[in-house]
Amino acid sequence: METSAIVQFRNVTKKIGGKTIIDGLTLDLPRGEVFGFLGPNGSGKTTTIRMMVGLMRMTEGEIRIGGASIATDYEKAIRHVGAIVENPEMYKYLTGYQNLLHFARMIPGVGRNRIDEVIRLAGLDKRIHDKVKTYSLGMRQRLGVAQALLHKPSLLILDEPTNGLDPAGIRELRDYLRKLAEEEGITVFVSSHLLSEMELMCDQVAIIQAGKLIDIRSLRSGDGSQEAVPVPVQFELDRPDEALAVIRRSIRPAGDDGGREIRASVREGLLVIDALREDIAELNALLVKEGIRVYGIRSKAKSLEDQFLEVTGGESVV
Repeated sequence: METSAIVQFRNVTKKIGGKTIIDGLTLDLPRGEVFGFLGPNGSGKTTTIRMMVGLMRMTEGEIRIGGASIATDYEKAIRHVGAIVENPEMYKYLTGYQNLLHFARMIPGVGRNRIDEVIRLAGLDKRIHDKVKTYSLGMRQRLGVAQALLHKPSLLILDEPTNGLDPAGIRELRDYLRKLAEEEGITVFVSSHLLSEMELMCDQVAIIQAGKLIDIRSLRSGDGSQEAVPVPVQFELDRPDEALAVIRRSIRPAGDDGGREIRASVREGLLVIDALREDIAELNALLVKEGIRVYGIRSKAKSLEDQFLEVTGGESVV
């Protein structure tokens, strides 16, 4: 029976030489999303990916992909997976098309029509008959993803796919992966050290530290737009303390019919209010109506980098 999660981790633990690398990881990956995997150096990201694709055995727990267990029903589970662990390996003396044809011969039921389809998906139409040794690193990454998609997987796993790419290549790959999720319904599970790119690319991110899952952050709403959450908004005013009293007097407290809590305080001479985007105009109008001069309004959402450093205690990410 199909569940809403393409991948289910249940109490996954990996121990090597008495050291716990992954500690009781329980996590669901939704279908049709780009899901990020973040963690400081040595937190267990690559170990998790290796267990997902069967390159490393679990000490305890279970990983199910498409409802099938990696441990007990490997062939059925891996049928749903396309993966690039580290860098895609290609025959550089062959053309891109010849590489795809070579790999397609290893997969039953994959013909030239499917090869042409993944070439279009990867945007390699104009260069597919050139030798791979002439490709940029970004184009090789695209060819690697095209190869991983040949058998129509439900899940694409990418370990640090932006390594070595220039800004243009990173943007191309990001747009391509979002297209796969939004238009093809493929779940993309990606680890990366570039937090700003993960913020633009992913629907959700999971953060692990010392092998333990410590947080899951949603970055987009259900319709694919950026998640609507209250962010700190700074109001530069002539009378911030009086403005704070106005806000507290006028906003209905949480629990009242139609009301909700809006946190407000004065910091370094500025009125700071945690508010949704649609609240800002209403709050500004309220302050002006009370005769308070508003000189400037500035919102500052916490970036994914800020959130990551907050939950990991400032450890660097790799």
